[in-house]
Amino acid sequence: MTAESLSPPEAAEETEPTPLRMRRVMGTFASGVTVVTGTGRDGAPVGFACQSFASVSLEPPLVLFCADHRGRAWPRIRESGRFTVNILGAQQTDLCGRFGSSKGRKFEGLSWESSRWGTPSLPGVLTRVHADVHDVHAAGDHDVVVGRVLALETVTEREPMLFFRGGFGVQSPAAAVTASDVWGWGDHWG
Repeated sequence: MTAESLSPPEAAEETEPTPLRMRRVMGTFASGVTVVTGTGRDGAPVGFACQSFASVSLEPPLVLFCADHRGRAWPRIRESGRFTVNILGAQQTDLCGRFGSSKGRKFEGLSWESSRWGTPSLPGVLTRVHADVHDVHAAGDHDVVVGRVLALETVTEREPMLFFRGGFGVQSPAAAVTASDVWGWGDHWG
């Protein structure tokens, strides 16, 4: 052990977990960006941008994502019982902006295909994960959705879109590209 390793750590800032503070602190965890898509019972395509996505289990193959209770798309996807997670590439800020806002028609003018499960497959994404809704757990203002994976689809081999400290990519805080206009923080995802 060296003298450096015995020195006390830097003073950490400890605060109450207000919504703004939660967003700032949790923003220091870089995450990928996805668009969760599905169809309503009327067959119309729906989708929302989602950064809370993870693998849960290999056997059985399970994934999870979190969706806001107040969102418009998630309740329709839940009713249908099936979804596709479209994992975005670094250059797909247009798709992120389209699906990250509650304003406008998400699929209007967008070239997309229906998967063999009837869920929208978005163009040019890195990967698609097709799944059935397996379980849903209410957690605060969101649902934690566990999906049973039906198929995995690798589409392209590019750099992933990363979300970090309120911007896309991992740069210094001063260089971060703000996502506030692209991904409306006032909107309700899901």
